[in-house]
Amino acid sequence: MSIKEMIISSSAHETRVAILEDDQVAEIFIEREHQRGVVGNLYKGRVSKVLPGMQSAFVDLGLERDGFLYVSDVIATFEEFDRLETDEDVSAPGGNGASVRQGGRRDRERDKGPEPKIEELLKEGQEIIVQVAKEPLGTKGARLTSHATMPGRFLVFMPTVDHVGVSRKIDSREERSRLRGIVREFREQNGFTGGVIIRTAAASRPKEDIVSDLSYFHKVWTEIRQKSESSRAPAVVYREASLVAKLLRDLLTEEYSAIRIDNEQEYRRVFELIERIMPSLAPKVKLYNKEYPIFEEYGVQAEIDRALRSKVWLKSGGSIVINQTEALVAIDVNTGRYVGKKTAGRLEDTILKTNLEAVKEIVRQIRLRDLGGIIVLDFIDMEEKKNRLKVFQAVEQELRKDRSPSKALQVSDFGLVIITRKRVKQSLERVLTEPCPYCLGSAVIKSRSTICYEILSEVKKISADLNGQSLVLRVNPDIARALKDEERAVFKELKQSIGREIAVKPDVQLHHEQFDLMAVG
Repeated sequence: MSIKEMIISSSAHETRVAILEDDQVAEIFIEREHQRGVVGNLYKGRVSKVLPGMQSAFVDLGLERDGFLYVSDVIATFEEFDRLETDEDVSAPGGNGASVRQGGRRDRERDKGPEPKIEELLKEGQEIIVQVAKEPLGTKGARLTSHATMPGRFLVFMPTVDHVGVSRKIDSREERSRLRGIVREFREQNGFTGGVIIRTAAASRPKEDIVSDLSYFHKVWTEIRQKSESSRAPAVVYREASLVAKLLRDLLTEEYSAIRIDNEQEYRRVFELIERIMPSLAPKVKLYNKEYPIFEEYGVQAEIDRALRSKVWLKSGGSIVINQTEALVAIDVNTGRYVGKKTAGRLEDTILKTNLEAVKEIVRQIRLRDLGGIIVLDFIDMEEKKNRLKVFQAVEQELRKDRSPSKALQVSDFGLVIITRKRVKQSLERVLTEPCPYCLGSAVIKSRSTICYEILSEVKKISADLNGQSLVLRVNPDIARALKDEERAVFKELKQSIGREIAVKPDVQLHHEQFDLMAVG
């Protein structure tokens, strides 16, 4: 079992949290006040458009872009409740760890008829309560569901269903029966409606802890209903807890040796919350008051800086290169400086060792950068099938450390492994960076030769209109050097095209691709 620490850096504008596993940064979470995420929030929205051809609808939430609601998320039922009471491996919209299968199609064997169509369920202008299941990403609006889930420390509340389920990880029949009994008693005594999934964390907890979660849900859902009745759409009727509160609620276990916080106000909030939910861990909450930034002190900032680079070096001298695109993430493994012995058997051993080392770093970077969607791993080619299998099994083993649901698929004979990983928020790169204003996100700029040829073309276009005037050419210093050295033939042709000298003025203020032509005299 790894030893974990939570490092929290908090200010009025931004909260950053790092999870350390055995002194190595495993996960980074960032929440900026003006960019606060919307996953888990409930909205009273208005249907802006119904799309029968796609069996979906757009819903106005009052955000920058309308949310997207599939028909399966309108009529979703929790198929096969006995399956639902299992894994705690699929995060609900609120970010909890319980297995709550939203949007699944009905069990066909029990279905009494065809599923309703979106146009039968929703009309333009109709008001509807929805929850954000997935953050807006790029040009896509938020993914929505009409079946809300609200996570607590020990329970997950589902107001639109009527079921009490228990995580299958609680394997004691007596304990499952006890927990169900507590929930059912509360429901009967308080007229409490809605479904509840009892999380693994509830095992062996006293009745008071379970009732505390139920009372909280009852109070919050009552407030949501009152607010939705009094508000005009679009309006937010419930806002998910802060980043730190969510992480403490969902991640905190006895594995954590320390929770370190650099802000006194946040420290008091965290201490009070932990005293309430896990009093045994309250002494592990530490206020960090050194002048040196907390993320620098614990090596987190250096890891963030590395996570923004495409190349990551391995200890053996090999490397992995990570490239994000709109459609997928491609990760390439290279031997780099590590070549081992050149004999055939030794070479295969060297490649296997590099690939296995790369697996651990790849999965760590996937978690650290919060990469999602389709991830293609291109390992170094191996001749032996058993070695390819070893690498694939290592990928599956490392992915078990990841809280986000993922699946790995081996593409035989190509050295490829494809991972699909659930993505509910933007990757670290998307949060911390923006497209380069020079290369417009292409990560390349025009070569010096290309720019010199463009200057030549432009001069030829205007040469007839110069009327004997001379030219002053302002360029970036790199281009000025190119015109004097490797592209001096181009510079000679420039002068010939206008029949006189051209004054070249290097200007550091000019971008690499920018140049100015000025007629003088």
